[in-house]
Amino acid sequence: MTQTTQTTLEVLAPDGIGEVVAGTDLTALVAPYVADGDVVVITSKVVSKAEGRVLAGDREQAIRDETVRVVARRGSTAIVETRLGIVLAAAGVDASNVEPGSVVLLPEDPDASARCIREDLAASYGVNVAVVVSDTAGRAWRHGQTDLAIGVAGMLPFESFDGRVDGYGNPLAVTAPAVADEVAGIAEVATGKLGNRPVTVVRGLAGRVLPPGEHGPGARALVRPTGSDMFGLGSREAVVAALSGRDQEAFGSPAAPQDLVRALEDCGLRADPAGDHVVVAAELDDLRVAVLAFAFGWQVDRDESGDSATVLVPLS
Repeated sequence: MTQTTQTTLEVLAPDGIGEVVAGTDLTALVAPYVADGDVVVITSKVVSKAEGRVLAGDREQAIRDETVRVVARRGSTAIVETRLGIVLAAAGVDASNVEPGSVVLLPEDPDASARCIREDLAASYGVNVAVVVSDTAGRAWRHGQTDLAIGVAGMLPFESFDGRVDGYGNPLAVTAPAVADEVAGIAEVATGKLGNRPVTVVRGLAGRVLPPGEHGPGARALVRPTGSDMFGLGSREAVVAALSGRDQEAFGSPAAPQDLVRALEDCGLRADPAGDHVVVAAELDDLRVAVLAFAFGWQVDRDESGDSATVLVPLS
């Protein structure tokens, strides 16, 4: 007889946590609800409040201060890369559930915050848990928001299936569930946005909790480096970057010759790959050539003006 196994998750979002202010002991606040093997999810806003990351002042200025790079802007909405490397609307600066005239910034180092809470729970209460610091974000292509992990300690933030095979024998190459984000999403369903329940305990994932003293790589490992993200700029911002010659790193490493040739041809230019370079049937000052070369990580090598052709080579 075939044996089957099942995983049962219990999600607890306790009431009565109360108001958190600068200096609140989050470990003592969480401890009554946790047991060995639990995953504790704490909203970033609560962590920020406890760490004194509430500021009085202008929200727009706070967003500018926390922004490293504007990824996309539509009207008053700005999607930006924060100093943490995370891409969020308004740099994660929040003016809700806080005194009027004040804003809450993201934690200074969410991974460090998660590690600290985990270590304190182990040292003071003898429980080995994983800790996730969550925040809310929108998604490309989809309406609505969901919570994701911006800080993680005590569990691997994602699980790579690279090198494994599925039930049909097909190899898995790029399958890597973002487990920490999934857990943050589960927690948000239980807490709700207006429930005043900033702490959630997810029970049933003990097999994912790392041994004491092992924290894992943190949520930072979930962030795609600039240049490896296929959507590192908004559609309008990509046009501006290519025309202005800015933000080259957002376009990634040089594209393959056939990809550049295809793009040139899509723009009405005749182009041919020739070894390590591409010859374009266009004058050197043709703006289309310059813009496409920049966006695809190539550059002009020389102008074969006698043939009305321009030679492009990859950026080194």
